[in-house]
Amino acid sequence: MNITYSRATQISVKEAIDLYVRSTLSERRPIHSHQIFENMFKHANLIVSAWDEDKLVGIARSLTDFSHVTYLSDLAVDVQYQKMGIGKGLIEGTKLNLEPGYMLVLLAAPKAREYYGPLGFEQHPSAWVLKKAL
Repeated sequence: MNITYSRATQISVKEAIDLYVRSTLSERRPIHSHQIFENMFKHANLIVSAWDEDKLVGIARSLTDFSHVTYLSDLAVDVQYQKMGIGKGLIEGTKLNLEPGYMLVLLAAPKAREYYGPLGFEQHPSAWVLKKAL
């Protein structure tokens, strides 16, 4: 198996939703709203994807200023491809696009909390979240 990583490859909404289902991230994403999902990808300004030939097997979707802070909003890897280093490769591909001194932040899903520590992430003691703007 030869996994390739890309920042340039176009990803259709259908391909992305299919991957989110295969990764279990669909449990926490609006996969039933094609328009919202399309906007999620349209407005993200850093997307790194992982491919097994022509099959999309992973995505790192981020919002960033490319200098100081990058929010890694989605890290999705097909469950059949997990534990092969693809998530780590997607994070590394994301970091390659950032300036020295960057800060990479994320909100970990409950099932994934153990995953990020060994990759160098530190858990922050507090965060503020506005769930719904008025």
